[in-house]
Amino acid sequence: MGAWGYKALESDEGLDVVGFLQDFMKHHKESSQITLWSIVQMMKNKGFFGDNFEDIDFFYDISAMALAELYCQYLDTGQIYGYENKNVQVHWTANEDSLTFILQYLKDIQDEKPDQHGGREMTELWRESESWLEWQSNLAYLIQRIEQEISCLQQ
Repeated sequence: MGAWGYKALESDEGLDVVGFLQDFMKHHKESSQITLWSIVQMMKNKGFFGDNFEDIDFFYDISAMALAELYCQYLDTGQIYGYENKNVQVHWTANEDSLTFILQYLKDIQDEKPDQHGGREMTELWRESESWLEWQSNLAYLIQRIEQEISCLQQ
């Protein structure tokens, strides 16, 4: 795990998600409206997520956390981390399916839903680190924020 902080975006794997998103944005530059669902689907196609939630892998977990962090940053700032095009203001929209998909990953991580070997590598690695409490706090924040967004969509 190449990480220099407790957030998913402070890791090599998290930056893989940023790189994917930058490529995604380049290929969709004709549209200033990007749906979170299309990003999730493309990430699934490119191997950032498993075929289903029973497919548990460190990379899938960190991909979900990084995507959640990116979306929350967008909600807070109106900017997409790692994407700068002064000529185009990009807007992310989310539907309940995309947010529920991300939320399922985050809750499975928090609940430490075990993989086929009886553990969950993501939580096992962080539990052994000095940043365990910060990492847990970040995960709880992401879950709360995504739940809040789902609630807003349901109103």
